[in-house]
Amino acid sequence: MDDLTHANYGLSAGTQAHPVDDSDNSLPRAVLRPGNHFLLDGTWRFAVDLDDIGLTEEWAEGYDFTHTAQWPGSIEEHMAQAHTGGATAWQDKIVAWYEREFTLPELAESQRKTLFQLTFGACGYETRVWLNGQLLTTIEGESIHYGEYTSFTYELPEEYLHLNNRLTVRIADTMDAETTRGKQESHVYKRGGIWYQTYTGAVRSVWLETVERNRLRSRVGVVSTIEDQLVRFNLTLRVHDAGDYVVRLQVFDSEDVIGVKALANSDFPLRLTEGQHEQRLVLEIPGAEVWCPENPHRYRLVAQLIDEAGYVAQIEARFGLRK
Repeated sequence: MDDLTHANYGLSAGTQAHPVDDSDNSLPRAVLRPGNHFLLDGTWRFAVDLDDIGLTEEWAEGYDFTHTAQWPGSIEEHMAQAHTGGATAWQDKIVAWYEREFTLPELAESQRKTLFQLTFGACGYETRVWLNGQLLTTIEGESIHYGEYTSFTYELPEEYLHLNNRLTVRIADTMDAETTRGKQESHVYKRGGIWYQTYTGAVRSVWLETVERNRLRSRVGVVSTIEDQLVRFNLTLRVHDAGDYVVRLQVFDSEDVIGVKALANSDFPLRLTEGQHEQRLVLEIPGAEVWCPENPHRYRLVAQLIDEAGYVAQIEARFGLRK
């Protein structure tokens, strides 16, 4: 198996905004987060489950995979390379399994403050994931993730982790016309004309990263009201330790260097229970510039979740304002 590819070292530890260098952002997301991430792309073991027996026979507990495949990539491509019937072999349903090992990286921070998180940029249409034979559930509580175009994330329980770990993924798809697939072939829309061959499976990167137990997730929505110079930020908070927190928002010009005064900033005290929380927070940006093709002006948001002890979890994103 390929070695882990890693970047973005160092977790935030203070209340000062520390911009993240987006030139090293190798992850398929627009939001930047300080910390370690380890790409799990590369060579995986691979098998097509033509008779869909892998669940019954418990392949996640251990299976002799005879082929390899490159992640990310499509099941159709992997089938052709493995000579399992060619790229057009599946007609009604396809099930494929992938597996690889990885060595657990060392944490830069105390386990009390951080945890390991596993994220799939996109995969599907139906995806199940096992760690060392243990079925994982997403942060949203899904044991099966449905959808081929959205990312999904697992927090890895400490009791499931070993020094050397085995990650197993089962991906299934069908020709069901109710499945959203754009112009790809289905039972209703046959290949030909503008309807294309299916493209399914491990279509985007997968990575392991260290994140804070109490943090802002990598999801930021921006809604602007230019006339009032107001911007609403839609944030998702993930909290394991209930208590009093402060969300600090700071907006800079996109090219501002460290130490420059923020164009706008505000603190929002919150009492948070354990779980996931959606927050809509409004900030006034005096003299806000509108983004347009002739003047593609962008701002930089630094958002921090600060606990009662002053520990900071930070994310950063660029955004433009439109009417």
